[in-house]
Amino acid sequence: MDAVRVALLREALAGTEWLRAARGFAGTLRTSVGAHGGGLLLVGTATYEPWHLAAHLDEEAAWSGAAELCPTLVRHRVPVGAPAHLSIGLGRLEAARRGETLLVVAPERPGEGLLERVHDARRGGATVLALDGRDDARRGDLHALAHDALSVPASAELDLETVQHLVSAAAGENAPPAARGRRFRDRLARLADQLTAPPPDRW
Repeated sequence: MDAVRVALLREALAGTEWLRAARGFAGTLRTSVGAHGGGLLLVGTATYEPWHLAAHLDEEAAWSGAAELCPTLVRHRVPVGAPAHLSIGLGRLEAARRGETLLVVAPERPGEGLLERVHDARRGGATVLALDGRDDARRGDLHALAHDALSVPASAELDLETVQHLVSAAAGENAPPAARGRRFRDRLARLADQLTAPPPDRW
């Protein structure tokens, strides 16, 4: 979803709870990584890897000047021959420490193995954030571990993928006020580039 579609989506959602909730969650994310200069870990579930969110956060980091938003994608299974930046396994969560932020994206209930590692990360001092797609009591395990969470229930008018776009775009906008004019020009240049160039292949 490019910047134009995000802008149109925001216009359609103006005045709704979803826009406010996405911006609030993005603000928590941006504040957490900004306070410590980075260290953002991003993990999904055994059946879902948040590729699109990783790519969009990477773009927001580049275009907003907030390098700390660039995520490290943590994977449940690392294929043989994967490049170094895509070869980070779940053991990385056990090593998470104070100053790092762990963002968990879970369309379904996380398995016990992932929850145990999220618990390890929190116990080590990391800030834990959760984006999930559950709307029943079974999401409680992850929410109990998270310092902040945003849920997208099945009954919502939006899906989890769309909310991830809103969150990543808002995270890039929650940068400090210095040099705002420059960042605005950069975002206009980014929009032009997105309309004329293929997407990056980092992810």
